[in-house]
Amino acid sequence: MITKKIKQFFIAGSVCCCITAALTSCSDILETESNLVEFEKDNTLNHPTDSVYSVLGIVNKMQLIADRTVLLGELRGDLTEVTDAASADLKRLAAFDLSQPNKYNAVSDYYGVINNCNYYLAHIDTTLQRRGRVLFRAEYAAVKAYRAWTYLQLAQAYGNVPLVLQPVMTEQEAQQAQNMQYSSLQDICNYFIDDLTPYARVELPDFGVIGNWDSDQFFIPMRALIGDLCLWAGRYEEAARWYHDYLNDEREPIQLSPHRITWPSVSEFLRPTDGYRVTTSTEAISIIPMEDRVFDGVVSDLENIFCSTRENNYYYQLTPSVAMRQLSAAQTYCIEYKTDTQTDTLYAPKVGLQEEILVGDLRLYSNYNMSSVGGQDAYSEYSSLRQTITKIWDDCVPTYRRTMVYLRYAEALNRAGLPQSAFAILKYGLCAENVVTRIDSLERAKAGSLIDFDANNFTKETTFGIHSLGSGDSEANEFYTLPVPQQALNSRQDTIAYQIPLVEDLIINEMALEGAFEGYRYYDLMRVALRRNDPAYLAKTIARRNGTTDAALESLLMDTNNWFLPLP
Repeated sequence: MITKKIKQFFIAGSVCCCITAALTSCSDILETESNLVEFEKDNTLNHPTDSVYSVLGIVNKMQLIADRTVLLGELRGDLTEVTDAASADLKRLAAFDLSQPNKYNAVSDYYGVINNCNYYLAHIDTTLQRRGRVLFRAEYAAVKAYRAWTYLQLAQAYGNVPLVLQPVMTEQEAQQAQNMQYSSLQDICNYFIDDLTPYARVELPDFGVIGNWDSDQFFIPMRALIGDLCLWAGRYEEAARWYHDYLNDEREPIQLSPHRITWPSVSEFLRPTDGYRVTTSTEAISIIPMEDRVFDGVVSDLENIFCSTRENNYYYQLTPSVAMRQLSAAQTYCIEYKTDTQTDTLYAPKVGLQEEILVGDLRLYSNYNMSSVGGQDAYSEYSSLRQTITKIWDDCVPTYRRTMVYLRYAEALNRAGLPQSAFAILKYGLCAENVVTRIDSLERAKAGSLIDFDANNFTKETTFGIHSLGSGDSEANEFYTLPVPQQALNSRQDTIAYQIPLVEDLIINEMALEGAFEGYRYYDLMRVALRRNDPAYLAKTIARRNGTTDAALESLLMDTNNWFLPLP
């Protein structure tokens, strides 16, 4: 049963729905200046300005959970470890110790977003039309996506939670909410798949440029979100179709950025002391914008947690774990080069490079830098070590990135019984030529349109495997191959069953290499462990984050009840 504390968060969340000023307090970044106070009975949301301010007000409420979506998904995984300088809350969270109050365990912030969404959806006038067009359809769809996305974050973090779909404005309504039966993560996903599907192709709002951002980046990509919900619900073919439909959109196809992390040339590859060049791109599709000043709203603290800053006296609180370094170094980097007479492939050495972090995949190196400051007094209050993780932004928290959508698409294809297609995304990229040459006829027939991409937008010249983003020319890498059994199995289906978990391991590793420090890792491990009904998949992986097994932590995580935050 929900305690009095939870009843309080329902009512607390409703306060922001009653007062328009609270809904529109994005201040500097959203540049709203309304000082009006309107109570619920007056606020009908039937004017375009009301609707715009209210939608932006929901973005303001999402700022409260933005950092947490990263920290809860990253800190409890195996890719980072806390430093001595970490706060007590971060240390306890990393140790799965929630025996004491923790600032990152504040479920009311999620329900604050949800209650604002519920209020908007209940009060927006969807009958209004202008020139034959439903006036608020785009905003209505966007708020439905906000609500579904927030519920997904909530259920991932807490497991079974109340599914409240109407605004809670009074204590009586809070009492009714507290008596609701809890909904599981899968139940929540199934509900919102149905809820969002009618709006999947509604064009999202565009409020122009707001605070240096194109406002269309504030909105959750609906089809990618439905794909996520299907993936968690175990509806894999549907998930693959939603991802494919989003990526292959004929109006706005989602192509991978051409930026790769590379050695500059074959000669310098052979003599790495001569230097190297790296490039990277965050490829953000959607974001939660954050404020520059506390006075204006919520300022992200991620930079102070992941990086050395003047504000934290250069004492970073999280750092790449031994497990992250080992995974990166375990990859094999290769370069394919051609001359007039031959084509050859060179593999990067595992020893003798300028820095140990250059071994294997280069994505960790490109996003992480550690340096030391000499000549510092032994009694200085400042750290002599300076860490920078470049994919941590102080002005926004990304919610969707195109490369991660491709990897979830690969995960869905694989579990839908299409491991060749899934692996092709990692090694080659999906375009018409690669589909024909890299996937056999039986799987192509089974996949059908799930792996068809527009030939004008996806060509051999513009398509490549995601593994190439950090490990060189993966298409030519003979050490990076589709897993096949050593001996022929009894049937094709047996071979597919053999390949699926092994390809899934490659996908999850690629998600770690590509998405490290962005908040995905813990939930990726959880999703696979639940799918396989194998708690050890998560427990053993996280217990070895520091290079050796933490037996106590492994034992704790073998109980799935300990995977979720406790509700108050």
